[in-house]
Amino acid sequence: MIRAGRRNLVRTLADLAAQQGLSPQRYRKLKPYEAAGFPPRISSANARTRLYDADQVDAYLLGKPVPALPDHDDDNDLLDRQEAAAELGVSPRSWDVYKSAPLLTEHMTEVGGVEHWPRGIVHRFQNSRPGKATVTGRPEGAGDQIPRDQLPALTAPLLDADPTITAAAVTEELGVHRDTAQDVLLRLRSDRMADLMDTDPSLTPDQAAAALGYPAGQVRRATVRAQAVLRARRAAPYLADVAQALHRQGWTTTAAAPTVHHPADDVVTATLTLDGPTPSAPALVWDERHGWRTATSRRHPLTKGAALPPEGDGIRYLATGTTPPPDTLIAALTS
Repeated sequence: MIRAGRRNLVRTLADLAAQQGLSPQRYRKLKPYEAAGFPPRISSANARTRLYDADQVDAYLLGKPVPALPDHDDDNDLLDRQEAAAELGVSPRSWDVYKSAPLLTEHMTEVGGVEHWPRGIVHRFQNSRPGKATVTGRPEGAGDQIPRDQLPALTAPLLDADPTITAAAVTEELGVHRDTAQDVLLRLRSDRMADLMDTDPSLTPDQAAAALGYPAGQVRRATVRAQAVLRARRAAPYLADVAQALHRQGWTTTAAAPTVHHPADDVVTATLTLDGPTPSAPALVWDERHGWRTATSRRHPLTKGAALPPEGDGIRYLATGTTPPPDTLIAALTS
């Protein structure tokens, strides 16, 4: 599990490989994480994605004693699928059914490409299970009645009128699926928190949320995403420079800035479609942690979640560093 307050210290195998200056494939082949004394993973034993604590790994690599993690349970501990199922005393397959409950979908967060839920929310769901749930909102599988590009403008006044509004209330008001309502509220709240933190850099995300009247229990994901939104804004001039350089090269039909994404709330990525007459690849992806890589699809350049895709089959990592100069990136693409 991810202990409370340590989400920012979570590292994937791809992160550890980059720290050691190795490709993910080389790192997995060498398997240094299986050496005696290497810190244990913080993900559950049978999880497909290995997650580690940065403080522990850094200490190990420096030859220092590996610090112990907190051993007391906290409502803000983040549990993965298997841990949440064990907390309820059910099988992981049963959890896959339960996790679609509104309370759990509203508080699900991805860390390292893996779904997690706060321990306290899992307990709240457990306490609400015995015959208390009444299905509300739109039926499962029903489509949204409003185009998604219109939703922010229609939801913003509702949030203005009631900062504590829930996804269920937006669903009832606008006739959209609860997941859609949850997503638009997340985006609106995180953008507004980022605006406030931009204006007053001394504010923490929690302070910005409080200033806007957002209840702490509703904005766990938004506080993380707001920080990513700020980082995306800082990266925007660099990404625009790259887009213009690629356009001058003839690889794009416009000099439009890349499209920014937040695949796991706390990660900033951007995609650039290379739609010119002689592109060197279908698309490019920029990741704030790992820099630039080629993509194999124009329609779907991003892989699912925040996991780093391996090289090969059209995927190539370009230049060095996370923000190489545009001419260096172009040279890497043509080499």
